[in-house]
Amino acid sequence: MHTRKLGKSGLEVSALGFGCMGLSFGFGPATEKNEAIKVIRAAYDGGVTFFDTAEAYGPFKNEELVGEALAPVRNKVVIATKFGFENGIPSQGTNSKPERIRAVAEASLKRLNTEAIDLFYQHRVDPAVPIEDVAGTVKHLIQEGKVKHFGMSEAGAQTIRRAHAVQPVAALQSEYSLWWREPEAEILPTLEELGIGFVPFSPLGKGFLTGAISDKTEFDKNDFRNVVPRFSAEARKANQALVDALGRIADQKKATKAQVALAWLLAQKPWIVPIPGTTKLHRLEENLGGAKVELTTDDLKAIHDAVSAIAVQGERYPAHFQSLVNR
Repeated sequence: MHTRKLGKSGLEVSALGFGCMGLSFGFGPATEKNEAIKVIRAAYDGGVTFFDTAEAYGPFKNEELVGEALAPVRNKVVIATKFGFENGIPSQGTNSKPERIRAVAEASLKRLNTEAIDLFYQHRVDPAVPIEDVAGTVKHLIQEGKVKHFGMSEAGAQTIRRAHAVQPVAALQSEYSLWWREPEAEILPTLEELGIGFVPFSPLGKGFLTGAISDKTEFDKNDFRNVVPRFSAEARKANQALVDALGRIADQKKATKAQVALAWLLAQKPWIVPIPGTTKLHRLEENLGGAKVELTTDDLKAIHDAVSAIAVQGERYPAHFQSLVNR
């Protein structure tokens, strides 16, 4: 797999990363540990060198899983993790106080069984803590050798600028896909200007863009998509038109919907690195194939025209979580 550099940071990673969250958290029961390790190691064998986790995934279990799975190849991979929630639990609200950031760093280093965190993201902006204090704390952790690069997630453009002035931001991680293109308005131009890489999470629309989900799909009771407005049965039925349009283009390219959706993201900017996740080996193989799909200018125009004609229905987060984004 080709590699990419995340902005001007010098951090070089595989063109596609691997989002590890779903192995432990968010989409129903956690994957059995040995099976989860098998998936992570298969991703590495497939060329992935960039793995994403967080203390909040589990909480804590995902970091331990990633640390164990990647221990044999630790010096050949980049591991990103995150701080920013009270006790590592999103429902308890944000906490990016300097002492909390330091505590998370120490705990994450132990769980990941590593001497340094390659990329340390603020998971969500904390309105109670000036972003300058957050960036300054991470700057000190970098000076101490405990962290290598600073990242942010779902932050607004002005907050990114303020943080970047204190400690250069290597990467922003936010949702971006064919069915959530809001970052194109202000975020992407800001990142390009500042030389910051972009790491889209949910690049396959939490599974919807694969075509494997319909209005009849029933999710596990622990699957957070049950409370996401965009995944109501009515919204799924309305949004099927987007998947159908993607399918027509995929058929022409002799690729799958997921592969075209990932190839589209890769074609937007050379410093964009999507992190699709999966619990299934065959889906992993399919996703990795997205890095090999080449889209022409005509292909990109056809995708743009098809998608722009469809109004996606439903908010991407429930109301109580929507307030945590784009601060």
